[in-house]
Amino acid sequence: MSRSDDVLKLHRLAHGGGSAALLEWLGNRLGGWTGVVRHAGAGDPVDPGGPEQGERPPGAAVRGAAELSARGVRSAVLHDAGSATLLFALDDRRALAAVLPLPHPPEAPALLADAVVPLALVLRAEEAERREARAAVAEARAREAVLRLLMNGGLSAAHQIAEALRPPLPDPIRLYVAECRTGRRAEVARLCQELTGGRAWVVPCPVYVRHLIILVPADADAVSADHDPLAGALSAVAPDCAVGVSGELALSQAPTAYTQAFHALAVARGRGERHARFGPGPELALAAHEAGADWAGALLAPLHAYEPRRPQDPGGQELRATAHAWLNFGSHATRLLRVHRNTLSARLRLIETLLRLDLTRLGDQAALSLALRLTPGAGRGSGAAAPAGTPGLDAVLRDPRLTAWARAHLSRLTGPDAPAGARDTVRTWLAHDARLVPAAAALGVSVPGARKRLARIEALLERSLLQSPSVRYDLWLAQRAEELAE
Repeated sequence: MSRSDDVLKLHRLAHGGGSAALLEWLGNRLGGWTGVVRHAGAGDPVDPGGPEQGERPPGAAVRGAAELSARGVRSAVLHDAGSATLLFALDDRRALAAVLPLPHPPEAPALLADAVVPLALVLRAEEAERREARAAVAEARAREAVLRLLMNGGLSAAHQIAEALRPPLPDPIRLYVAECRTGRRAEVARLCQELTGGRAWVVPCPVYVRHLIILVPADADAVSADHDPLAGALSAVAPDCAVGVSGELALSQAPTAYTQAFHALAVARGRGERHARFGPGPELALAAHEAGADWAGALLAPLHAYEPRRPQDPGGQELRATAHAWLNFGSHATRLLRVHRNTLSARLRLIETLLRLDLTRLGDQAALSLALRLTPGAGRGSGAAAPAGTPGLDAVLRDPRLTAWARAHLSRLTGPDAPAGARDTVRTWLAHDARLVPAAAALGVSVPGARKRLARIEALLERSLLQSPSVRYDLWLAQRAEELAE
């Protein structure tokens, strides 16, 4: 093979196979070891992340790199018993080294010298790609951190982190939850940025791997209940894409916006256009705020006053965030909180002990959910003793405003558009703590049959039932309020 053929082969390998392919071909062509070695004093002799990652170079190559650096030369040859080490500097940190048995091929020095330029170029390109990938991961984690802060009420800290990123956090917002295959998420994110002129905040959901959470300025487009250009374009990306849209809310209400968009997504899955906007309805927190604020404060007081025994243990505010995440996402809360499932279980047991609740029961889950919503952002120092005579949950639910809310909330289950037996299906499901298998047995239907019934009720209520965040807590509270009124 002529030298020109070798040079052409080197450049083709650098372009098509990268540094690893080029070094492998050199080793086979010369019949010895070839690799990239760092100069002495530049750290690990093997180039981190490079083509020989994890493989230690021969001692002759390491000694040769040290000589190359000490003498300040661009190339060198060292002879040992039965072998020769040829070195050519790639830059001020690394050298191309070949350890070849004697006698080595006469064309070896020229071939290695010809390999220096393409190898140096491809190494720089690979380093740039790795730096870009690391930067992308860092930015994604920063954006996820901003999202977590927004969902936990840390608005000020979220703004501080977001200042280093673009675009600025919008306020007020519409929040979109786009569901698609994981391979489509990058395409949906790019389309969203194009259609909003780069003004959208797009974050992969830390809980559901098929979801993207998108915060868009509320004034980005003229939107109505029947017309949302962005949602229409995103849902048209692929047949399996669906989009739920919240109402227009302040940025401080991002958790509410997310819940609204998630409920809308449950409706969108069953629609031909594959997108839906949250249908407004009576809000439990508004109806219960005056009657239930004292009760909620009393229930959560032990949690807010809790001081851990060890510095590494979760405090009251962290336990509150754990409860909120678990109520919204169940076992998937481990992804949101970034804790092991055993850690989540231990925290839930501690919450049960502090609040004297049984979180295997839907009624206690519903009570905790309502209390958390009625005391937004409560934290350290908010655990003062409750006023004497603080009412219990049943006393709160007997309030006429809660009765009116409950009847409005449940009215769709018995309206003209309701499927036959919708109210009985929901009542049975709630009586079995929203567990599908025992509810199906009590209804006398198969589990898929019970799931289909609840999916039809999801479309009727325009709320998610089967996936969390679920409206099951509000349904339990509404049913209990109606029972007490009757």
